[in-house]
Amino acid sequence: QVQLVESGGGLVQAGGSLRLSCATSGSIFRLKAMGWYRQAPGKQRELVAEFMGSGGTNYVDAVKGRFTISGDNAKNTLFLQMNNLKPEDTAVYYCHNRLRPDYWGQGTQVNVSS
Repeated sequence: QVQLVESGGGLVQAGGSLRLSCATSGSIFRLKAMGWYRQAPGKQRELVAEFMGSGGTNYVDAVKGRFTISGDNAKNTLFLQMNNLKPEDTAVYYCHNRLRPDYWGQGTQVNVSS
């Protein structure tokens, strides 16, 4: 059974930090294909951070220097450390394997107050 279960979201003041986790079933987890996406109210889902096939990472400009993606192959878990959060980071955050486009978790809500 394919599972992606995001957690760690919550309400935080601007400037605060959160660490998101995504626990997955082994069948869906491929570190070099994993990424974090977010969807704000009234907006399309967008890529936030991802591992590249080369093993490097890619971040959307809006989060560079503030967010860090990491993963634990042994535990099939993906993380997103988010620092210096801003109100515009408010969204539902999802982890995703771009090579398995049909599968998404339920997401975790992040709310950043000003």
